[in-house]
Amino acid sequence: MQPTTLVTSAILLIISIHQVVHVASEFLPEDSKLNTIELATKYKHPPLQFEVVTEDGYILALFRLPGRSKVPVLLVHGLGDSSDTWLLRGSTSLAITLADDGYDVWLANVRGNRYSRRHVHLNPDKDPAFWRYSFHEIGYYDLPAIIDTILKTTKAESLTYIGHSQGTTASYVLGSQRKEYNSKINVMISLAPVAYLHHTPPPISILIDLSPVIEQVFKDLSIHEVFGDNTTLGYVIHRLCPLPFIGYFVCTYSLAFPTAGYDPPELEPKFSQISSTHYPAGTSSRSIVHFLQVGYREKFAQYDYGSEGNVKHYNSTEPPVYRLDQVTMPVALLVGDNDNLSTVPDVELLKQQLANVVYYNLNPRLLCNHLDFVWGRHMSDYLYPQIYEVLDSYKHF
Repeated sequence: MQPTTLVTSAILLIISIHQVVHVASEFLPEDSKLNTIELATKYKHPPLQFEVVTEDGYILALFRLPGRSKVPVLLVHGLGDSSDTWLLRGSTSLAITLADDGYDVWLANVRGNRYSRRHVHLNPDKDPAFWRYSFHEIGYYDLPAIIDTILKTTKAESLTYIGHSQGTTASYVLGSQRKEYNSKINVMISLAPVAYLHHTPPPISILIDLSPVIEQVFKDLSIHEVFGDNTTLGYVIHRLCPLPFIGYFVCTYSLAFPTAGYDPPELEPKFSQISSTHYPAGTSSRSIVHFLQVGYREKFAQYDYGSEGNVKHYNSTEPPVYRLDQVTMPVALLVGDNDNLSTVPDVELLKQQLANVVYYNLNPRLLCNHLDFVWGRHMSDYLYPQIYEVLDSYKHF
């Protein structure tokens, strides 16, 4: 085949795929096209939006679904996610369920996602420095700024924190590194908590073994932002994954389930058309590398810059280990037996290290995986009773 014929064929293929995606997008569920404000409004809780500026200059979007509870409830999403995640199940999503019951619900967006891709000085499209963060900076800078904004606005003395995945990791950083915030959280509900990655099965364990190689590839290719709406990979995911049949097979069944744990009944094809337009919402390559380092080094520690870099940053050749015994806020741990990212043995280790675990629950649903804690079709049956059991133990009204 002649080169010109190959080029022509490639162009025609790209055009055909684009046309298929365009036509398919016309038939996507309405919620796949709505942002946080539009989703919350659709489900009868029009939100207020706040702009939070961190000590190091990141501008974060924070949403409030006002309620009558005296103690605010802050929901913090996972890696590469956004505030959308708490609303994607509509009337049965956690944010709407809590708001319906009168809770004063706040939805965080950490640095780098689609709602918090701003900085007072740095341009995320031009300045690599914008992306030099991981869950450490989220816990050290983002969470204090968000918590202070909520407490100042509501005049409450403390709040309830509900985090998922990285949202839990960052809370442990907060409690160990900025100890004064332990008293500002009346209880921290950890959904699929992540601090240790000793027992993750493939494919995550394979990626952990390749951690040094992956980090070097990111450096060599100058990849700073990952999975963002403006990135090539993000663009492809948000257009390929919502496609009927092929999108579910490629993105959910072949990629998401091996990573998070298989649970097709709870994460059905129609819902994947909604979730895959919202997730991923963008993060930094360093965020991914830091988690891989935790698994590779088998230590819940700060970012590893290498021996020379560590001396510069920490005055030590080794990055400091987070002192989980300094996390004195009450912590509830909710774990799934089918979770490939937050495995039961790793959460057991976390439980032993934390200073004040007040509740532990292994979900009764045997197929409960990492994503079921935010997107499960029947969360109200197998997850919400545990969440409300903790909430009821702490005075909110």
